[in-house]
Amino acid sequence: MRNSLLRLLSAVAAIVWTPSPPATAAAPAVPTLLVDKLEFGQMTNGAPVDLFVLKNGRGLIAKVMSYGAILVELHVPDRQGQPADVVLGFDNLERYLKGHPLFGATVGRYANRIANATFTRNGQIYQLARNNGKNHIHGGPLGFDKKLWRAAPFQTAQAVGVKFSLTSPDGENGFPGNLRVTVSYSLTTNNELRLDYEAATDKDTPVNLSNHSYFNLGGADSGDVLGHVLQIFADRYTPVDEALIPTGEIAPVKDTPLDFTSPTPIGARIAELPKTAGYDHNYVLNSGGKSLDLAARVYEPKSGRVMEVLTTKPGVQLYTANHLKNLAGKRGAVYGKHQGFCLETQYFPDSVNQPHFPSPFLQAGDLYKATTIFRFSTR
Repeated sequence: MRNSLLRLLSAVAAIVWTPSPPATAAAPAVPTLLVDKLEFGQMTNGAPVDLFVLKNGRGLIAKVMSYGAILVELHVPDRQGQPADVVLGFDNLERYLKGHPLFGATVGRYANRIANATFTRNGQIYQLARNNGKNHIHGGPLGFDKKLWRAAPFQTAQAVGVKFSLTSPDGENGFPGNLRVTVSYSLTTNNELRLDYEAATDKDTPVNLSNHSYFNLGGADSGDVLGHVLQIFADRYTPVDEALIPTGEIAPVKDTPLDFTSPTPIGARIAELPKTAGYDHNYVLNSGGKSLDLAARVYEPKSGRVMEVLTTKPGVQLYTANHLKNLAGKRGAVYGKHQGFCLETQYFPDSVNQPHFPSPFLQAGDLYKATTIFRFSTR
């Protein structure tokens, strides 16, 4: 009986002292990535224009449309978690079709200016469409910003997006070669808006694709951006003539109003640029466009929003909406001078005519690839 009692006590002790398995920590919530497709309106010929709503499950929402592959809205939370639309634009397609200052547009074939709307390649002179005085700008009067792109939404484990594609025929706006182009917008779970560009051609042609979004990190209807604190990772820039065509020189930004090598309010020295009424300058990035690297960082003190720009391109154009004036925008807002800023990642302006600038030429049979990321956080 004693042995039976001992066996019983041993069993009880085993039950009492057997440690419980460690509690399994709750797995972090997986963001719910979503993409919705809506009809935004119709072209004048009746062709439908689609609006794609991208959500990364962490507060970032982007709306992009097939006309112009345009970024229509971008909602970003502030330090309190309250979202605001941080890009300028319009509420409806009709207003975009009437003409606009390239709000959110995909720009091509060639972003920025080409002197005298001409260039020479393989011994042949090409005359481009003139739409900036005697010069060419942003792909011409019928650039990619005015095209209806094909669209295909996609989703991966870490991102949700839409790929836009089109073909620009040989001779369009004066450019050689049939150019096949794609631009993919994606929202990542790291609170990034990522733009991936690809292009291929059957004749040598310049390609310089960019996005022309006007940002205001306080919210698109919050007034001017002069209090935004900007840092550009570039020690040099390309000086320009009266028509904003590069002279060919590459000069230091030090001791000029263009020096944003340390964080500086956009409005701190803007009055020193009366000829351009603000910033409209190309910066030569320290990274040289050799890899995906940090180009700029912007901080808006009231909201706490921070935007970092990363790119594979060698340059970035800072433009401060110098010519906006009483323009009716989204949700009843009226946009005025300096109400937004653009950071257009690019090859340098007029690179086609400046052989010592990084070359924008895509050879037949080669593949053009470029990436720009807008990364958001708060502080």
